[in-house]
Amino acid sequence: MKTDMQLKGEVTDELAWNPAIHSAAIGIAVQDGIVTLTGQLNTFAEKHAVERAVRRVAGVRGIAIDLDVTLAPEHKRSDADIAEAAIAAMRWHSMVPEDRVKLEVENGWVTLGGELDWGYQYASAEQAVRPLLGVRGLTNNITVKPRINATDLGGQITAALTRHAQREAHQIGVEVDGGVITLSGKVGSIGERDAAIGTAFSARGVSRVVDHLRVST
Repeated sequence: MKTDMQLKGEVTDELAWNPAIHSAAIGIAVQDGIVTLTGQLNTFAEKHAVERAVRRVAGVRGIAIDLDVTLAPEHKRSDADIAEAAIAAMRWHSMVPEDRVKLEVENGWVTLGGELDWGYQYASAEQAVRPLLGVRGLTNNITVKPRINATDLGGQITAALTRHAQREAHQIGVEVDGGVITLSGKVGSIGERDAAIGTAFSARGVSRVVDHLRVST
């Protein structure tokens, strides 16, 4: 088991390794495997990159993000410009069905809505909007059409977890309630937890994944 000091060093190195991250602007504290990040960043895309980088570090049990996005003057855009750019970005994204996603922008914060068929479409809409200039934050309220056959859906997700050779797949419980999937059990890292959630969310008709997974130490 890594000490908090070791984790802090590895998180620091991982952030510094990524040229898209201004690591000097980020404060890092670690207690009992929980990483707390503080500071100010210039773009929402950088904030997302920071979170992804920390999740890659083995031994991290959780992340508390207290990072503010303060747009540089050259990155600021009006809400109308952001909305227009977001609509265009989703229209040009092959995995986002045209005219199925609605959006609102207020003070640079984008809120997505609508109903889609697949979890990957939900995620793709986020991916299209996240890197746009002027975006300070993102709320995804898109829903995914639920699948009716809960037994079949649960079996497919369990098979997919095993098929993807996730190390702790046999310790993950899968419960289905309409389109809501609840995962429980133990995994070896945040990366494995993210992979399990991503696998569950990839199934047709999954509208939400409830994470009750515990990261073992």
